[in-house]
Amino acid sequence: MLTLAIRQTVRADFRFDPDSPWAVSVRLVVEDGPSVEWRIGRDLVQQGLHSMSGLGSIQMWPSGAQGQSTAWLRLTSGSMAALFELPVPPLADWLESTYELVPVGTELTEIDWTTASAALLHDAETQNDRNG
Repeated sequence: MLTLAIRQTVRADFRFDPDSPWAVSVRLVVEDGPSVEWRIGRDLVQQGLHSMSGLGSIQMWPSGAQGQSTAWLRLTSGSMAALFELPVPPLADWLESTYELVPVGTELTEIDWTTASAALLHDAETQNDRNG
């Protein structure tokens, strides 16, 4: 259960990399303080604008209040948790732009499978060399 121990403004910078289309990055920045970056499933954010989404350490849901255009994002790590209130209209607009860049169902079309397979094999061989 979350308690309201501290309430402060936190800037959230969302980024999208078309080369990694299943996730978005959100960098949370406390004014004059530290920042932290989380990678969150793009579909989790999309669903969280309209209904409960996510399990475990990342959950998102709309505020539920009529006329409210905010959503809640809960991030948990170990025994710590933080609850963020996000404005839905700019987040929804930004998220839509990510789907214009990489539409649902096309995430795999740009992958160079030969290069990706070679990289995986190389990583496995390197790991085996270290363990052998």
